[in-house]
Amino acid sequence: MQQVKFWIAVFCAWMCAASHPSWSQETWPSRPVKLVVSSSPGGGTDMYARMLGQALGEVFKQQFVIENRPGASGNIGAASVAKSAPDGYTFLVSANTSLTINGSLFKNLSYDAERDFAPIMRALGPLVLVVNPSLKARSLQELIELGKKEPGKISFGSAGTGSTTYLGVRMLEERTGANFLHVPYKGLGPAYQDLLAGQIHFMFADVASALSLIKAGKIIPLACEQRTPLLPATPTLAEAGVPELNTHSSFSLVAPTGTPPQIIDRMNQAWVSLAKSNALASKLEAQGLIPESLSPSSLAASMKLEREAYATFIKRNNISASD
Repeated sequence: MQQVKFWIAVFCAWMCAASHPSWSQETWPSRPVKLVVSSSPGGGTDMYARMLGQALGEVFKQQFVIENRPGASGNIGAASVAKSAPDGYTFLVSANTSLTINGSLFKNLSYDAERDFAPIMRALGPLVLVVNPSLKARSLQELIELGKKEPGKISFGSAGTGSTTYLGVRMLEERTGANFLHVPYKGLGPAYQDLLAGQIHFMFADVASALSLIKAGKIIPLACEQRTPLLPATPTLAEAGVPELNTHSSFSLVAPTGTPPQIIDRMNQAWVSLAKSNALASKLEAQGLIPESLSPSSLAASMKLEREAYATFIKRNNISASD
């Protein structure tokens, strides 16, 4: 009997080692780590990913490689990571679109955000509504009036149907009665190009990616989701007459479900320390980003609540991926 128990113990130990080769055979990370970004270069998610990759690379003494995989409102990049081996060498950096919104918009997603991803870290980025200088609107109320007088003629860009940059405008319409024309893009980078060229009139964007263009006078901010020292003269949405517009942008790092919890904990702890350090904290502040120091389990709970809130709004307004 003792001999049987011995061999059972040996078998269990072997199975455990086989299921977590990164810990039994090597010290993680022993090779470059890939950060898949579910949007195009130039947007806030991409900027966050590059800052994060550099900082984590310095902590773990290994290269963190950025791979942009935009398209389908973030679903292409998210789906690729969901199918990746949970070995600690592939992660997803995404705006909250893929992680808290798309499940309510798309009927046949190949991934489930709650089931297929393990949250690790997140930073919040307030949204700012910006317009091309050629548009005859220098306040949020003037933009709203244009949207009422000329329904469907004033166009706005977004990072895709279902993105916070899209839902923010739909929430604005619901609250004010204005009506705007949606032009979707594969990320904010291409949307900025058309905004600067005057092909679209306005859009919601994260402060991080809009700041340099605002300072250069190429786009004009009308209202920001919340007060930020980076845009001291820009009123909040509430101050501009539209209170409780409950949308925001966030940038998260998640792992495929099944990734060893030791890796997730190490990366989370590294993030909490980095967010408090002068080096990264100043970079985040300069981009208008607000780091959250949540544990992986607390972050998962927060994302679940956010997912439910967006689902309620999307259902109430009959929003679909084809809008």
